[in-house]
Amino acid sequence: MTENKEELNEDMEETVDTAMADDTEDSAKEEPVSEDMTTDSDTESCKTKETQQEDMQEDADESQDDSETDDKDGDDKSEKGNRFFKKDKKEKKDKKDIQIEELTDKYKRTMAEFDNFRKRTEKEKAAMYEIGAKDIIEKILPIVDNFERGLSTLSDEEKTAPFADGMDKVYKQLLKTLEDVGVKPIDAVGKEFDPNLHNAVMHIEDENLGENVVAEEFQKGYTYRESVVRHSMVKVAN
Repeated sequence: MTENKEELNEDMEETVDTAMADDTEDSAKEEPVSEDMTTDSDTESCKTKETQQEDMQEDADESQDDSETDDKDGDDKSEKGNRFFKKDKKEKKDKKDIQIEELTDKYKRTMAEFDNFRKRTEKEKAAMYEIGAKDIIEKILPIVDNFERGLSTLSDEEKTAPFADGMDKVYKQLLKTLEDVGVKPIDAVGKEFDPNLHNAVMHIEDENLGENVVAEEFQKGYTYRESVVRHSMVKVAN
């Protein structure tokens, strides 16, 4: 753009010089005139020259403005084109990112569902195992009761007999096995009555016992892993 402007200025100077030279030759060919007319002619010539220079300068400025406008338009078009290609690339990248996000979200959801399924299955298995264990324990407890009833009827002499001693050992082994799998007897006598653990079948008044205290146990209760398998059948005082 700077080179174009210099070339335009040089062309304007050459044109002005040529015009002045032509005016000088024409005035030399004309007949001599008076001094006043010469002065007027020179003044008009100077004005004409100035006017021509101003017109040519305006034309040069307009040409320069047009050139700058064209350059700006070209830059705008180039910038718009670059934006278009960048936008197109961005859109293509966004599609991939969207697909990756969708697949990632689907994977996370699947893993969460599988984890929930695994936990739910484990709980169901534990619950089924506990229900099955409770059912078996409930069927074994009457056998324990019969051992206790039979041994309680023996006299001191009979307890020393080999048969009674063998029955007592089997009874203790059975209790040890139940304890190892998590079965424990419920303490009742002398404890405060708890409807979650005890089943009251009788009520008495006894000044020696406190209020709402278990006075006697008719049938022993048991728990399995902190849950009640069988409530203690008891008599409550006061």
